[in-house]
Amino acid sequence: MAELRPVVVTGGAGAIGHLLVERLLATGAEVRVIDNLSSGRAEHLAAMRENPRLRLIAADLREPSRYADEFRGAGAVWHLAANPDIRLGTSNPSVDLEQGTMTTFRVLEAARTHDVRSVRFSSSSVVYGYPTVFPTPENYGPLLPQSQYGAAKLASEALLSAFAHSYGIEAHMFRFANIVGPRMTHGVIYDFFEKLRREPTRLEVLGDGRQAKSYLRTEECVEAMILATERAHAPANVFNLGTADRISVREIAEKVVAAHGGRARIEYTGGTTGWVGDIPQQLLAVDRIGALGWTAKRTSAEAVDLTIAELLRGRVA
Repeated sequence: MAELRPVVVTGGAGAIGHLLVERLLATGAEVRVIDNLSSGRAEHLAAMRENPRLRLIAADLREPSRYADEFRGAGAVWHLAANPDIRLGTSNPSVDLEQGTMTTFRVLEAARTHDVRSVRFSSSSVVYGYPTVFPTPENYGPLLPQSQYGAAKLASEALLSAFAHSYGIEAHMFRFANIVGPRMTHGVIYDFFEKLRREPTRLEVLGDGRQAKSYLRTEECVEAMILATERAHAPANVFNLGTADRISVREIAEKVVAAHGGRARIEYTGGTTGWVGDIPQQLLAVDRIGALGWTAKRTSAEAVDLTIAELLRGRVA
C-alpha cells in the first residue's frame, strides 16, 4: 500500500533499513533517510540514489537541529537507528542511553512537533531478559532485560506507548529475533566470518555453543513489519518477529567452518552465555503476527544457510 505522505526512515542505510527503503520507494512513497553511517553504508542505497523520491541525510540523531525539518509533512517514521553492538553497552554504559533511549525520545518529539501520526520502532527480543516461557509471547512479564541495550529498547517502547496514548500517535513496536542477511555488519555469523578471515585454522566460539535462538531473514522481517502497519491499528501495537524454531551456536559454527573448507578447529570458551548480557535461549511466540496473515518462509537453519552462502560469495567476489 502506498504511503500518501513522505516517510522518514532512521537507520535507512542499514542491513534492514535499506530493504525497507527499497520497498517503500516501490510503492511510490517519498522517503527521507536519516543515518549517521556509522554502521549503515551509503552504498546500500546506491542502486536507489537516482530516484528523485529518495533523500539521504547524513546526520546523528543526537543532534535534532540537523534533521528535525525532515519530519515536516511526513506521514510516518520508521525508527530503526540504534547502537548495533549489544556488548558495547557493558564497557560503555552510556552508549545505549544516548543512542537508544534518548534518540528515541528525540525522534518522537520531532514526530509530535511536526504532527507525524505514525511511528514504527525496531525493538528486540532481549527486552524479555531470561524468560521462563517458550515460545515467549508479547504479554510475558515482568520484563527484566539483562543488558544496557535491552534496557534502552524497553525504555524506548515505554516512550512510544506514552506518546501514543498522550498525543494520538499510532505506535508499532517490533521485537526482533536474530535478523540475518547479506549486508550485516555484526552478529554471530558475521563475527565467525571475521574470525576465520583473521585466523583460518581456528574458530573461537564464546560460551559452550548450546545457546539457541531464532534467525529471521532481513527481507522477511521487512515484509512482516509492513504487513503489521497495514493491518494493526491500536494506539500501541507490539509484535514478536521471528521463526517458529531455533538453531544453536554450535550448529552455526559447524556450518560456517564447513563453508570455509572444514579446516578450522572449533574452540569453545565455556559457560552458558557468550558475553555479559547475552540471552542464551530465545524463541519468540509469533502467533500475533501470524493472525495477521504472516509467517516466516524459511526456518532458522535455512535462513542461516542462505546468509552463509551470500557472505561467502561476497568474500570470494
